[in-house]
Amino acid sequence: MNKWITLRGRKHSFQLDRRTLMVIVMLLIANLAAVVICVGLGSKTINPIDVLLTFVGQGDSSDAMIIFSLRLPRVLIAVMVGSALAVSGALLQGIVRNPLTSPDIIGITGGASLGTVIFILYFSHISIRFMPISAVIGAFAASFLIYLFAYRKGITPLRLVLIGIGMATALTAVTYMLILTSSFTPTAVAVKAFTFMTGSIYGVSWDRDFWTLLPWLVVLFPIALIYARHLNVQELGDEVAASVGSSVQMKRTILLIISVALAGVAVAIGGAINFIGLMAPHIARKLVGPSYGGVIPVSALIGSLVLLLSDLIARTVFLPLDIPAGVFTAAIGAPFFIYLLYRHRNRS
Repeated sequence: MNKWITLRGRKHSFQLDRRTLMVIVMLLIANLAAVVICVGLGSKTINPIDVLLTFVGQGDSSDAMIIFSLRLPRVLIAVMVGSALAVSGALLQGIVRNPLTSPDIIGITGGASLGTVIFILYFSHISIRFMPISAVIGAFAASFLIYLFAYRKGITPLRLVLIGIGMATALTAVTYMLILTSSFTPTAVAVKAFTFMTGSIYGVSWDRDFWTLLPWLVVLFPIALIYARHLNVQELGDEVAASVGSSVQMKRTILLIISVALAGVAVAIGGAINFIGLMAPHIARKLVGPSYGGVIPVSALIGSLVLLLSDLIARTVFLPLDIPAGVFTAAIGAPFFIYLLYRHRNRS
């Protein structure tokens, strides 16, 4: 029997082998289990059976209020933000062919954070639905500056990472300066901005956050999957990709736009959550190999699982405190990045 399953559209297709499909199914089951567990845990514990009964309309009314009004939007936002950051990182690593790359490390997240904080501080009276646009604009501006400073007769992976780290630090400093020096900003807004800079999905809601983020992901995720095969071709080098008929620059630009947009909208809702975009693609490649047709969906599932569990720890282990989830993703991701940097220290 053929071990490959091909998913086809009118003009695009990509293949998934049975191992990849098995991994995807297992990760889907793990995510669903994590959603049920995360919805049930908190200041009041609801056992998984009661959670499932509530989902089908057979649970207690007080449990339904806690689940649907308070916990489920936060859990679903964690799934969406984690998967968006992971896919953004996978695309970015494929575009620049650099395993050290992720939106937060090279400053794209920093640009999105700056755009979002500017919106929070100066335009918070406008509809919250415009905040992702501000974040995406900031992310694209940061991407342009990073490319400009890193370019010198081409771009090497290590120079891109080093310039990006410097840009990320500078953007973070500018963002904090804006928060601290904005004299007319109410204290509550400043506190919200500081929490945002750590990376937190505390206080999210259906109307303000879930329905704002969902349309972006519904559009961007399928496009990322459709263009996944072009990353496989580009891994062979620009000349080889062009020789087999791939429009290298056009496809690379489209993929970069998708990556930056995903990072921007994720940051707009979840804040500056770091290292998911770095870790998830690496774990995905270990599980399913280098083909981006498998790496992208597996990265999304891993990213959602990492943020789900990080947020669960953040809001339950230190009760009554609600620690930002970004603290825990950074605690895991920083040593991971140092390890990768050490492994690639001799590459330019």
